[in-house]
Amino acid sequence: MIPAPPQLDKPPKTAAPIHSLLARRWSARAFADAPVEIEQIISLLEAARWSASSRNEQPWHFVVARKGIDSDFDRLLGSLSDSNRIWAQRAPLLILAVARTTFRSNGKPNRHAQYDVGQAVANLTTQATAIGLTVHQMGGFEGDTVRNLFAIPNEYDPLAVLAIGFRDHPDSLPTDLRDRELQTRQRLDLSSFVHSGTWNNPSALLHDHSSAQLREVNSQGARQ
Repeated sequence: MIPAPPQLDKPPKTAAPIHSLLARRWSARAFADAPVEIEQIISLLEAARWSASSRNEQPWHFVVARKGIDSDFDRLLGSLSDSNRIWAQRAPLLILAVARTTFRSNGKPNRHAQYDVGQAVANLTTQATAIGLTVHQMGGFEGDTVRNLFAIPNEYDPLAVLAIGFRDHPDSLPTDLRDRELQTRQRLDLSSFVHSGTWNNPSALLHDHSSAQLREVNSQGARQ
């Protein structure tokens, strides 16, 4: 395992503690010139394999391409948008995530397929973080191109390309990308998407949590 340099960690500011594997995950673009070993790749795929899915359909499929080993790497890299290709070309591993959009049992549409593949990729990403890898998920690729390149049937939907590897220092990137790499991570406030009662009405639990935090701060101040 190649540990990420300390300066590349960007811990988020959270309203409550979250697991370190989740806190350490972020979508880096700077990849070190180091291969991902076969055992590590299999561990990522096993993590995806054991994800939850509707009716246990397991609609996820993956095209795995190793740089300098699999011819699929250059083909998959070529399907990316220019803005993604410029940095993703340094990643040692690309994976195309695909969803089967129909149930195997009856051929009817599976409206949960994309959701389930997203869960599988989240599992994969968490496993990657646990073993010192970083995953950058991309929607900027030509879906029709990869469908033709890999003869993907119509009932399957290419969803994302994952660039995977060990982090490198941001200085290895072009200036504009380096600056983006160093930016502070941002997220919407919980009150913007956690609701109760009516839509867009922030959940009361958020107010209760803030009040409890304030009481704790005041209590600590009184004890000093």
